[in-house]
Amino acid sequence: MENKVTTIWKEDMQFETDNPSGNSMIVEATDEHGGKNEGFSPKALMLSSLAGCTGLDVVSLFKKMRVVVDEFKIIVTANLTDEHPIHYNKVQIDYHFYGSNFNEKKIYKAVHLSIDRYCGVMEMFRQFCELKTAISLP
Repeated sequence: MENKVTTIWKEDMQFETDNPSGNSMIVEATDEHGGKNEGFSPKALMLSSLAGCTGLDVVSLFKKMRVVVDEFKIIVTANLTDEHPIHYNKVQIDYHFYGSNFNEKKIYKAVHLSIDRYCGVMEMFRQFCELKTAISLP
């Protein structure tokens, strides 16, 4: 399956990019590199893509497993190398679940299915960095 995006330079250090569905967003350098803080930096988007991919897996599995949580958030923390090309070499993914009447076994199963089997973005990250994960329940 082919995916295609088109990215157009708008001004200075800012681009507009679309996705295969036609939605668009601003991608730009951070302010320390000439950006205006009006968009997302490319490296931050990578972390958002990782969180979004695994999050979508988990929610989809929750629906199938009939798991109900009140709140679910993912915090991704990453370490950048000092040398060029600067890239992520260590990434921590923390899954946080809030609510009552949890089925902890099903929550752990859904998260681990995403981590080990379904999340393609996570598999891409495995090719270039060390990944660690943690699950937090109240």
